[in-house]
Parts: sequence; C-alpha cells; structure tokens
Amino acid sequence: MRQSAAVIGRRLCPSAGPAARPRPRRRRCLCLRCRRRESGAGAGGGRAAPRTRVRGRAGARGAHAAAGRAEPSRASASHASRLARGHMGQRLNRCLDVPVALPPLRRRLLLLFIMLFLWLYMFYSCAGSCAGLAARGSPAPPRAAPPLPQLLPPAPGAAGEESSLEEQRAAPDAASPISSFFNGSGTKRLPQAIIIGVKKGGTRALLEFLRVHPDVRAVGAEPHFFDRNYERGLAWYRDLMPRTLEGQITMEKTPSYFVTKEAPARISSMSKGTKLIVVVRDPVTRAISDYTQTLSKKPDIPTFESLTFKNRTTGLIDTSWSAIQIGIYAKHLENWLLYFPIGQILFVSGERLISDPAGELGRVQDFLGLKRIITDKHFYFNKTKGFPCLKKAEGSSKPHCLGKTKGRTHPDIDQEVVQRLRDFYRPFNMKFYQMTGQDFGWD
Repeated sequence: MRQSAAVIGRRLCPSAGPAARPRPRRRRCLCLRCRRRESGAGAGGGRAAPRTRVRGRAGARGAHAAAGRAEPSRASASHASRLARGHMGQRLNRCLDVPVALPPLRRRLLLLFIMLFLWLYMFYSCAGSCAGLAARGSPAPPRAAPPLPQLLPPAPGAAGEESSLEEQRAAPDAASPISSFFNGSGTKRLPQAIIIGVKKGGTRALLEFLRVHPDVRAVGAEPHFFDRNYERGLAWYRDLMPRTLEGQITMEKTPSYFVTKEAPARISSMSKGTKLIVVVRDPVTRAISDYTQTLSKKPDIPTFESLTFKNRTTGLIDTSWSAIQIGIYAKHLENWLLYFPIGQILFVSGERLISDPAGELGRVQDFLGLKRIITDKHFYFNKTKGFPCLKKAEGSSKPHCLGKTKGRTHPDIDQEVVQRLRDFYRPFNMKFYQMTGQDFGWD
C-alpha cells in the first residue's frame, strides 16, 4: 500500500523525489493487548479493559501471537492507508503550492500594507480628479482691455500668435497624478509665478532664497522667453521648466521682462492668473550697480558721470541709457497695469531683502499661498559681501552665498552727480509709491 501511494505521488508531482519525502513516523504496535491499553488510557479514568492472565514468557508470546491472529488484517491495512494518504497529501501540497496559514503578525502586516496602498491610490486619484473639476468649474476670468496701439505696438508676427497659443495650450502636457507619483518624475508645467524685475535689484538672491522652500521649483538660468525667445513657442518654454508634483509651484525669473513692452500682453496671453513679483531698489544705487557690472565686463567704457548726462553743463539726464531708464519704475508699471491688477503684483524691497530677509520672504510666501517655512534660522549675515547668505542651500548641507559677481565694490561717483540723479528720480518715486501703496524710503 505504501509503495502504491508513493508511485501515485510521483506521478502527480514528478519534482517530489526522495529528498521531499516526509519524515517517517514511528510504527505502532497493533497487537490486541497494546490497543486495549491505549483505549483504556484514552477513556480518561474509566474502567480498564479485562486482561488475559498469561504465565511465563512463552505464554506472553503465545498470547501476542494469538491476538495478532485473532485480529483481522483490516487494522494494519487501515493504518497503512492512513500513512499513505498522509504521504500523498504532503506531496500534493508541495506540487500544487497549497498556501500555508501565515502567522498572525505577518498577516496583520500584509493587511496593513494592502490598506496603505489602496489609501494612497485613492488619495492621488482623487487629487487629480478634484483638480480637474476645480479647473473646469472655475469662472472664466474677466477679459482684459484691448492693447492701445500707441502704447504697445504689436510685435512682428503677432497676427498668428493667438491661434498658435491656443493650440499649444490645448496640447496635453501632463500625465496622470498617480503615474507621476509612482515614477517619481512629476510633470513639467508653465510657471504659476514669475519674478519679472528689476535688474540689479536682488532677483537672484530672492530666487535662491525661495528655492529652499520644498514647494517651490524654479529654473536656474533666465529663460528670456517673453522678450527674446517668444517665437519658439510655449512648448519650448514649458520644456525648460523643472518637473513638479501636485501642490508645488513652478517659477522662473527674468528681470528684463519689467522693461519689455510686449511682456505684459504675452504673459497675460499665457495665463491671466500668473502671479508677478518685482524686486525694486533705490534707482540711484541700482544704476551705479548696473554700471559696475558692465564695467567688470568692459573696462574701457566711459565713466559713469559721462554716461549719465547728455550735457554735463546743463545737467540734462540721458534717459536713453538703460541704467537710467530701468529706474523709472512708475513708467514701466503703467504698462503692466493694463493687463494685470495691482493685487496680482508683489513688490519686494531690495533694501529690506538685505536687512530683514526672513521678513520679506514671509511676505513672498504669503503672496504665493505657501506655508511660512523659510525663517530667520535659514540665514546668516556675511560681513565680507555685505548681504545675507543661506545656512543650507537647496540640495546641500553647506552654507551658500551668491557668486563672485554679486556684491561687487562700487566705484567712487561724484556726489554732485548722485544728488542730480536723486532730484531726477524723486517725482517718479513719489508716483511709484502712490501706485503701489508702499513707501520704500528712497528720498
């Protein structure tokens, strides 16, 4: 019987060889005397079965033999069949990979992992669907006033810009939120906030400080899309952006946008809800800093005094020089207010960004709808450069200051020229204070 069971097991599961056989059990004695003794012990204190009194060893052996002959071969056959079924069952379990009950601790851990996976899947699926519903259900923004021909002349090729922009906006650019989460790459999006100016006002410092925030992703280099590369299209512009996850903000900074006439209309065409940030600085100090940067690249340029005036004798300021023109903030702001409300533009003081970086960063974080994470503990003041530096920059555990191109020593400028410039900028500064509702204290 055992041999037949083993043969059946090998046929059902050829891989189960001798190494897979279960450990053989100890054989039981099937004589009548031993069986009665076991049945008496299993009765739990009941009356013991009657014993046949046999004298001598020969008599005992005879009694055993008689009992064995009296019992039919049915007991041994049933015991052998049970052993065969046990062997065959274990072979079948190995062959068919019947699952074995897990320990309670492993079973709980498995259930917890399954519940966590389902919860994450539902959360990110709901986040994507809710964001789509919010975008479809939001009311359309009010239409902007048409551009005035005398104030904003159309750029070359502007006739076909509207249709091309609509096609690029309609093109799919994002994967599903759940796939973005699992592949860890995120999605490239057009910027929701742009630092548009001004040159030498502190835009690089502001961007580096903001990149410490975990919910801000920004382009390192200046794209110059809305002033130099607009013909490349929004798809090219989007491809420059870093990948972001849901809840993160994409940003970029190009200070020349503030003085570019076409930039407000083009940014508004991309998205009327874009948040704009302008870092402003005392226009006289800004002009000297601008000249210092140019002087480091071209040492043979004329002096600051000769470039400032059209005629030094009459004291007429040369407003065509870019270093002077950029500082007329009120004139440039009028162009932006044709397309964006004043509440959608944040004006950051370049002076306070040096004296109180955490305070200005707090205003910027509130404006962008971010949690105030960047605080005083992120900064220390560098006496050599004369402005604050980061204790830990983005993606690094070491202190970080801006490069050698920042914090240059300004050349000595004639104080009479400086006073003439202050008198020139004063009316423009007063108008700028009224337009923004802030007094920057430059006079």
